[in-house]
Amino acid sequence: MKHEKSYYTSMRETSEGTIIIEGPLEASDLKKYEFHEELTAFRPASKQFEAIITISTFSEARIIIARTADTIIGYVTYLHPDPLERWSTFEMEELLELGAIEVIPAFRGAKIASGLLEVSMMDDFMENYIIISTEYYWHWDLDGTKLSIWDYRKVMEKMMAAGGLLPAPTDDPEIISHPANCLMVRIGKNVTADSITQFDTLRFLQRHKYRNMREGL
Repeated sequence: MKHEKSYYTSMRETSEGTIIIEGPLEASDLKKYEFHEELTAFRPASKQFEAIITISTFSEARIIIARTADTIIGYVTYLHPDPLERWSTFEMEELLELGAIEVIPAFRGAKIASGLLEVSMMDDFMENYIIISTEYYWHWDLDGTKLSIWDYRKVMEKMMAAGGLLPAPTDDPEIISHPANCLMVRIGKNVTADSITQFDTLRFLQRHKYRNMREGL
């Protein structure tokens, strides 16, 4: 599958000034900007920036950023699921995972995160993909936002809906280990029926494994 990418941009006026949301960006584009020191949700900022630059070199990957004139203050990444994850079982070329989304505290509440998702989906080629996001409550910034698990879940669902991702059932053990966890999914309008069937099998992999075991008795 040839992963075609088209650049789009949008602007958000905030109390802290104008924010530019743009992408997908290549590594050379990302290196033009500073990476805000408060983007530390996953690892120290410098290490996270290195990781994002590396991800941007993958053929399928997409990096959308939110920035001031010279500093990245938010981003979202899309790439194939990690080879060690359940979601890579069938090596589906048309399956992308929203791997990370982060915005610095000063701009939370300014709809930057939803803007990142909206710009992501401006590219018509995204209609060729199934997009997933695995949401685990232990990754949520409950302390920083002072929200309850369920209020955070509502905010998260509203944000993801800006990119067309909606909750979908699964039997993934980690996701069903807590009722606040969820799988978010967007199926592009150009995705084939065969791919959707394969993805449905992937969502309920445990069920299919047990069924195959029974049929083999």
